[in-house]
Amino acid sequence: MEISAMALAHSTRIPVEHRFPLHLRRSITSIRDLYEAGKQQRWNPDTDIAWSRFDPAAYDAAALQAARLTWSRRAWVEYAGLAETPAILIRFCLEAGRESDPKYFLTVRNTEEAWQIESCHRYAGVLGGYVDQPSSVREKTLFNQYRHRHALDAEESADAFFVVHSAVEDSLELELCRAYLDDARDPVARQILEKSTQAKERHAAFGWLYATERAARWSAPERAQVSAQVLAYLRDIELAGYHCAWLGDPASAEARAAQATSEAGLGAASQERERDLLCDYVAAVRARLGELGVDLPELSHPALGRL
Repeated sequence: MEISAMALAHSTRIPVEHRFPLHLRRSITSIRDLYEAGKQQRWNPDTDIAWSRFDPAAYDAAALQAARLTWSRRAWVEYAGLAETPAILIRFCLEAGRESDPKYFLTVRNTEEAWQIESCHRYAGVLGGYVDQPSSVREKTLFNQYRHRHALDAEESADAFFVVHSAVEDSLELELCRAYLDDARDPVARQILEKSTQAKERHAAFGWLYATERAARWSAPERAQVSAQVLAYLRDIELAGYHCAWLGDPASAEARAAQATSEAGLGAASQERERDLLCDYVAAVRARLGELGVDLPELSHPALGRL
């Protein structure tokens, strides 16, 4: 049952801060190394992307129109991180005993998310103009997930939320970004996707590293909660077309635009490529969760079959 924004706002209970003893020592070296790498590999969308290399005359009007919608939609997806990452960072800071390394990494992740949004927005602009909202109510509902409230809700598991969005979702974003890059021929699209892929490799690695660190202390009910939330996310969000619009409605403008963008080499993947990728991805996630003692039940989708 869908919960209204107003009802969710009134029902969210923020944890009470327990700051002391405040541990700031390096405790998870692998995550601290990702944090240092993120600082060293920082980039500037304004100066590190060769925007002048884009030649609109090389594409017909239909391809440009499709690509501007595809990259606008990508900005809508990336925008989730601007609220989600600070929210889970605040939750970690409020809880006693949370290590410093993931908190530091999240600050870098949020900056990288902003750079990716900026790049998607600007590229949509040079393609013909940024589109600022979905065309359907169904799409708008799919994007409005109130993630910041779920992350901050004291009655919800911070670890389960983290596994869903920082391990499972970020792994999918990495695989999709790699596929977009493989199909991209435009030099500007390729530069954006190269920078984004580097960042998403760190984000996905961070998600699984910290999930593994936390899994050692999960109880059986906590593992069941992680399983339930991952299942719900994949079933109700991903397989409804959040990242791959054609999963929700193959005839939608966004789905058709993504296919045309792929064919034009402007930075998207074909439905066929995404179909194979998604099947492999779910199998990989199930295996990774299994290593953490978490069972992922079977999923199904009309276009993908049983997963």
